[in-house]
Amino acid sequence: MFKPLVLAAAALLALTACGGGSKPSPGTAGGLQGASIVVGAKDFSEQNILANITAELLKAHGANAEAKEIKGSANTRKALEAGEIQLYWEYTGTAWITYLGNDKPIPDAAQQYDAVAKADKDKNGITWLPAAGFNNTYALAVASEKAGQLGVAKLSDLAKVDKPTICVESEFSTRNDGLPGLLTAYGLNVPKNDIKLLDTGVIYTETDKGQTCTFGEVFTTDGRIKSLGLTVLDDDKKFFPVYQGAPTLKTETLTKYPQIAQILAPLTQKLTTEVMQGLNAQVDVDGEDAADVAKDWLDKEGLLK
Repeated sequence: MFKPLVLAAAALLALTACGGGSKPSPGTAGGLQGASIVVGAKDFSEQNILANITAELLKAHGANAEAKEIKGSANTRKALEAGEIQLYWEYTGTAWITYLGNDKPIPDAAQQYDAVAKADKDKNGITWLPAAGFNNTYALAVASEKAGQLGVAKLSDLAKVDKPTICVESEFSTRNDGLPGLLTAYGLNVPKNDIKLLDTGVIYTETDKGQTCTFGEVFTTDGRIKSLGLTVLDDDKKFFPVYQGAPTLKTETLTKYPQIAQILAPLTQKLTTEVMQGLNAQVDVDGEDAADVAKDWLDKEGLLK
């Protein structure tokens, strides 16, 4: 599914491996000495992990780099456009629907990435580096025991559930690629009183309890799905877009520091959905600090050598 993007990253590595042995300088392939780079992160664990991994890797190549958490997708994107941050990880589905104004996602991951990358660069001067192999799409989950009791396995099955309650976060409750679009796509009529707005972390625990929430909004790379034994309902109508993660930055920043692409290429090849679930679980389940998780993983993978 992600093979074309992995090949693109590999090709990028091959091209950048042909340089000579002269001392690297800012703006050329090699070190990032003299570069100041703030890596943005939306306000949830996966983004903080990715931002810290990226900042630490850039720092290891000479940059003055740091991770900075920002509240919400829109604010993070605006911070990139305004130059308050120089780079952050975005998701293809988010950009395609929310920033580029498209109504329908492209089901194929590689085609969706290519369309987003081209449109964002042409219209907004933002470059997408090769994407990683994880898809952090939205989903609805239910406690596994309750799934058996209700006889639900896919989102179409919600139509046969009497008075379901759905717990979501505030952003999901208003997004076109969130709850409003989901209810329309599946022909569901859920009264407002049966839709509960909760913080992301609380949604998982309350869905597991099955009292406040019959169903809860989850992210497919979240480690709490496995640790709590939740059942993710199959999106049988393919409503949710692909949310493949990739580093994004202004094209002018990449022109100034083209070696950023070379430095991050081996990183993106290692980040699969399973890897992200494990990293997210260390923060959201085990209570570890995102910065510590990032450094430990980079050391383990040998990316800081």
